[in-house]
Amino acid sequence: MSAQGKDLNNSSTNSLSQVDTSIIANSNKDDSGESLGGQVVESGPYHLEFVPEKEENGTHLDLYLQKGDTHEAVTNAKVTALVQSPDGKQQSLNLTYDTEGKHYTVLFPGTTTGQYQVKITADASGENVNGRFSFQQ
Repeated sequence: MSAQGKDLNNSSTNSLSQVDTSIIANSNKDDSGESLGGQVVESGPYHLEFVPEKEENGTHLDLYLQKGDTHEAVTNAKVTALVQSPDGKQQSLNLTYDTEGKHYTVLFPGTTTGQYQVKITADASGENVNGRFSFQQ
């Protein structure tokens, strides 16, 4: 899946759907070798997998941030999701690390039907890691 367009870093009002990103779907494996079934972006040595799960009161957003060929979990990053709803409104969310699940997580409260665009920004020990994803509500 790929979208075309401008970079959001220039303005917070630019559309997230206008960003060029290559996503390799359903190809990630966690530390145990099991596929997580999400959207995958490779960014340098980093491997990001985005797994949205719809819930009654919104969508649970999970991000697996891993590094290297062995996909070792990155546990100390500052992770933010900029979510654009189908009506163009944007909301910034801070993800927290779930030690048991070895991923970053947040509940996005939006329930509007349609496609959402997500820009993930992570600061992993001073290295910037970015990925762009989408999900349907």
